[in-house]
Amino acid sequence: RRFSYYNMAIFSVDGWMFIMDITILTGEDVRAALPISEAIELMKKAFMEFSAGKAVVPLRTHLNIEKHDGIALFMPSLLIDSEALAVKIVSVFPKNTDVGLATIHAAVVVLEPRTGQPLALLEGASLTAIRTGAATGAATDLLARKDAATVAIFGSGVQARTQLEAVCTVRPIKHVFVFSLDRPGTQAFCEEMSQVPHIPDKLEIAPSPIDAIRNADIICAATTSSTPIFPGDLVNPGTHVNAIGSFTPEMQEIDSALLLKARIIVDSREAVLAESGDLIIPIQQGLLDENDIYAELGEIVAGSCPGRTSEDQITVFKSVGLAIQDAMASSRALERALHSKIGMQVKL
Repeated sequence: RRFSYYNMAIFSVDGWMFIMDITILTGEDVRAALPISEAIELMKKAFMEFSAGKAVVPLRTHLNIEKHDGIALFMPSLLIDSEALAVKIVSVFPKNTDVGLATIHAAVVVLEPRTGQPLALLEGASLTAIRTGAATGAATDLLARKDAATVAIFGSGVQARTQLEAVCTVRPIKHVFVFSLDRPGTQAFCEEMSQVPHIPDKLEIAPSPIDAIRNADIICAATTSSTPIFPGDLVNPGTHVNAIGSFTPEMQEIDSALLLKARIIVDSREAVLAESGDLIIPIQQGLLDENDIYAELGEIVAGSCPGRTSEDQITVFKSVGLAIQDAMASSRALERALHSKIGMQVKL
């Protein structure tokens, strides 16, 4: 079912090279074409372009499927300087776990930015996990203490896996504590991730959220919880927190007590204020103000705003995920796949 790239139909117009057939990349193909270390640097570039106003990113369209307790998200984007154009469709159905299916399904269509021609269809769940983990890696690299060595992971799904892999890529992590309500899933997560390069070979299952964060230098929250998952007032000075789970106004992984004492960095001011209960709820309660958001991560990358300014400072990176991440990541994955002859080619 694989097709040789030597037989690809290609034509040239005024120096532009166009691929007539569309490339299909499975989850396995995406993971092979986009290593997390490269994805982290790509996310820094994408966030910097976004904060510099060099991106077109409409707020994602939400389609609620109330009958089945699901939601579909539609996310187009264009990075102007990088010439990356893509559309992602994501579905989130929490009840899927009851029938043995993944909670999240996704697909990404890559378009040629000069003609709009479809170039590729990528399995989106793997791409989403990689680019989301890479955003955490970028934020951790820019905001966590250089000597950070202990990480707490909340969640045991696909997102949690790339969160941990990314953090361990940018910091010399020695201890990992994992907490999840899915105990069998947590055990499987620890066994699997202990075999991944650069991750400690012993991951400890924390008996409670408090035990997970007790000695943590870095905390990663990757759940779909509608209520805070750990007590923010117990987070240690100098901790960096990545909050990537909450993406609706009703969801709140992070409590207000943590945000009140932290420097808050976001992927997009507009997006988090429209979509994330982590910020919307405390603002509605009068505990926070929009001005309490210190900066966008792209501003930190560009150097227009400093990141961490003291060893005792608590930093929080709140991300709802931006379509520019998918555009950047999918475009590079396609480029590497074509170079390495990865994927399947079909005619439209």
